Amino acid sequence: MKNIERMNYQNILNNIETEISQIKDTGNVATYIPELGLVNPNKFGAHLITTDNYNCSFGDSNEAFSIQSISKVLALTLAFSLEDDNLWRRVGVEPSGTSFNSLIQLEYERGIPRNPFINAGALVICDILITRLKNPKPIILEFARKLSGNSGIDYCKRVSESERQIGYKNAALIYLMKSFGNIENETETVLDFYCTLCSIEMTCKDLAQSFLFLASYGINPLNNERVMSVSKSKRINAIMQLCGFYDEAGEFSFKVGLPGKSGVGGGIVAIQPGKYSIAVWSPKLNGKGNSVKGMRTLELLTTKTQSSIF
Repeated sequence: MKNIERMNYQNILNNIETEISQIKDTGNVATYIPELGLVNPNKFGAHLITTDNYNCSFGDSNEAFSIQSISKVLALTLAFSLEDDNLWRRVGVEPSGTSFNSLIQLEYERGIPRNPFINAGALVICDILITRLKNPKPIILEFARKLSGNSGIDYCKRVSESERQIGYKNAALIYLMKSFGNIENETETVLDFYCTLCSIEMTCKDLAQSFLFLASYGINPLNNERVMSVSKSKRINAIMQLCGFYDEAGEFSFKVGLPGKSGVGGGIVAIQPGKYSIAVWSPKLNGKGNSVKGMRTLELLTTKTQSSIF
């Protein structure tokens, strides 16, 4: 990649920040998790890193926030590495087409979640990790630290406890799956791990770095370590493309055209295979639970750089 191309990434991000600042700020912070409702709604930042380690950013890109459902990609990566294709006996790879916490769909499909990124699917992934790993909490945290290059990444106890206090729907999902035989461990143990997982805090820079292996066909290009096989990284990218934005995945593909994952903390991470990883954070969400400014930022990025995969 030539230096002039690298300079363009920063210039483009600067132009996007300016353009979005002139648009009416819409959306709402995810107050249904009380601790998330305390976040400053005006925060806005992004960080892009290329596969040959060129970094550019703007705004609040170095401030840590709750990554929420984005953590489900990290959990899936570990579970897929442990289970191989046996994983897909317990969770599907199809878009949900319904709310991320739908009970109706789960009952209709007899306790097999549509994909690993809706809440039911992530709970199954957590159950698998509890079965396969002696102590999954520190293991997945160390995994996140290693991918990001930041040894200070941690869980947020306030957020995890806040999520547990309002997690009635998640409890209903896990008990329903337990009734169909798709949960092996104690329901409270799985719920605790799930809420802890979602409470991981990262910066945009941390997130962009953590997902860079998915832009590099399973290899972390900064240390040349293989995180997973080419085949498995391809499949995770495909699931992000199809299922990474709750029931707005089609809209994201239509407007942005990159594999990615969002979280109700206002974060979005997306990758351009062979090129870059980018994370955006803005806490105000649309009606589907995705960051309004984050979606718009990525739409502008792929339009200006012509980097949609389509």
